[in-house]
Amino acid sequence: MRFLFRPPADEAAGLLALPWETPLEEWPDDVLLEVPQRGISRHVVRFVALEGHVYALKEIVEPLARKEYGLLTGFAAEGLPTVTVLGICVDRPDDQPAILVTRYLEYSMSYRYLFSGPRNDHSAEQLVDTMVELLVRLHLAGIFWGDCSLSNTLFRPDAGTMAAYLVDAETVERHRSLSPGQRAYDVDLATDRVGAELLDLEYGGLLPRDIDPIETAAGLRAKYEALWDELTREVVVAPEEQRYKVAERLQRLGDLGFDAGEVELVTSPEGSRLRVQTQVAEPGHHRREFFRLTGLEVQENQARRLLNDLRSWRAWIEQRDGVPVSETVAGHRWVTEIYLPVVQSIPDALVGRLAPAEVFHEILEHRWFLSEQEGQDVGTTAAARSYFDTVLPESAPEVTSPSAMLGLLAL
Repeated sequence: MRFLFRPPADEAAGLLALPWETPLEEWPDDVLLEVPQRGISRHVVRFVALEGHVYALKEIVEPLARKEYGLLTGFAAEGLPTVTVLGICVDRPDDQPAILVTRYLEYSMSYRYLFSGPRNDHSAEQLVDTMVELLVRLHLAGIFWGDCSLSNTLFRPDAGTMAAYLVDAETVERHRSLSPGQRAYDVDLATDRVGAELLDLEYGGLLPRDIDPIETAAGLRAKYEALWDELTREVVVAPEEQRYKVAERLQRLGDLGFDAGEVELVTSPEGSRLRVQTQVAEPGHHRREFFRLTGLEVQENQARRLLNDLRSWRAWIEQRDGVPVSETVAGHRWVTEIYLPVVQSIPDALVGRLAPAEVFHEILEHRWFLSEQEGQDVGTTAAARSYFDTVLPESAPEVTSPSAMLGLLAL
């Protein structure tokens, strides 16, 4: 029996004491962690918590385990939105399947949990839109999914929106680029699977009555084609418009959460043709900028929202004190004086319901709502008290993240 992993993975040593020789479905309860927001899998999947980390273990035949291990390792190196693999256990006794080990994606939820939990304000359209964006990101990287579905996607709140991550790469094929036919076939597969999943939700009474499962799934292709065209289309520009049009195109890509690789202007009889090689933007400009200023790791949309608050606060203290404040100083002061006091004031019973940055974002939204009602700025502190008293207990999922279960809330 062998456990394979690519260093650095210091935490892998702690996994060696687990009962790898035993079929995964027979592992004792005292080594397992229950994660209610998990999705449904065709394989045996279990969760364990060791030394402050949570892992998902999937039992799968060795050739597929090795393939998925290799693919996910490569995806992580490229910053693609997928779960992160740690290693595989192979050559188990009695010809048992291999076990693929991935790191648990904090604060992520399955589509079924999103529709069955108390925070059921996520529309089917929103989840399909998010999954379509994930599919486009993968296709731009030359990845044919082969089993794109809501079940094989994890969703994580990101400043009022959703971020999607590929969680199952068994059927994935990697190419230098995908042909239109390969992309169309992948979209066809996704349409069929999403339609079946939404019908299943409808049958279980979890889908709102105003949602037509077949119509929603059928709209997936139009959403995909519109986004793909937006990201890859060529634009004809006149010579005097070149600088403006290039800047406009790059700004539009950034707004959609993508980066520009090579930018090319090709002369043609009708004018210059602007070609932009679109790349997946992960971790993204706002996320990198926010980390540079604050040292906090958050998601892209959260970073965009929190950066706005940081910059607004910086402008206010500069006006109040009459002296300029550098970006770096403002970032550290904002964390100490604004962000941490709010996060640290989250009631114990509510810790872990949402990521700290997501809670802060929602408090900013609540502050805006209260300020509109009052006709004046109520301030972050008052908004936080009101939010904790009236909003978070009702809106946030009842299940805390596995790390929060272990008392490991990371600030």
